[in-house]
Amino acid sequence: MARPGSPGSVDVLGECVADIFEDRDRSDSGGLALRALAGGGPANTAVALARLGTPTRFLGRLSDDAFGTLFRTRLSASGVDLTAGVTTSEPSTLAVADLDATGQAAYTFYADGAADWQWTDRELAATRDEDAVCLHTGSLALIRRPGGSRIEEHLAQVRERATVSIDPNVRPLLVPPSAYRERLPHWCAVADILRLSEDDCAILAPDTGLDEACDTWHAAGARLVVITLGGNGALASLDGVRVTVTAPPVTVVDTVGAGDSFTAGLLHRLAALGHLGGRLDTLTLDDVTDACAFAAHVAALTCSVPGANPPWADEMQPGADADRVLTRRTG
Repeated sequence: MARPGSPGSVDVLGECVADIFEDRDRSDSGGLALRALAGGGPANTAVALARLGTPTRFLGRLSDDAFGTLFRTRLSASGVDLTAGVTTSEPSTLAVADLDATGQAAYTFYADGAADWQWTDRELAATRDEDAVCLHTGSLALIRRPGGSRIEEHLAQVRERATVSIDPNVRPLLVPPSAYRERLPHWCAVADILRLSEDDCAILAPDTGLDEACDTWHAAGARLVVITLGGNGALASLDGVRVTVTAPPVTVVDTVGAGDSFTAGLLHRLAALGHLGGRLDTLTLDDVTDACAFAAHVAALTCSVPGANPPWADEMQPGADADRVLTRRTG
């Protein structure tokens, strides 16, 4: 287990997605101008972790197309280690985003046959790192076949030496909700940390209160369940003992990547406190509260600028006045 003050390295396994947005400044009556930004839940989490200062490896299958180049550039520029990634000729995954008046994004995905879902057992075995204290995964890479089932098997082996973190990041337009509900107990059996959004919970546990849902997932094996509540902060449950953390005030530009940044902040702080590398045996509710408050700060700063652009370590301001609306640089 990492010692306090020494974060240890975190591996992030999953997809990269090209987020396609309308460029309203360039669109006119003659056509629709688009811009592509590198995204994808796991990739966003890896970027945020590395920017916060946690040594981070991204375990992904990256296409050799133009979008794959975009992904590599973004990850590398943020300090993410790509040496364990796989280069492939299969296409990148695309998501066309439609932002509403509040900055919330709805997506249409183009993902059939994409590189992200084609993991082989040999490729996964080659990613193993005995020095990593945590493996974080989830999102589409964990649910789409054929790679998803192989990742599940890989997690069972990895948890012998590392903490396992899972974010289901439910995408009902691509995968039927019933498929997530079927697999979730299996994920909880190998996960130490389960991070979900309130929207995820509404799909995974419909007509169920958040407390009851947490207890169900604890019974299935997950020790720490954290549910993000947007502007209302987060609910954290450690073995059934719960705490709610408020979100700092922020002027929201959009919410793209906010949940992924929260996950990164949570893992970064738990690593710095020395809790990753095993089954969270020394984790206390006070430390959970501390980690979630830090994560909420990271997520709020991500919401204060356009796109999935998480903050760097030097933009985090410990002890900032809770009544001051968070702002950050954009350049």
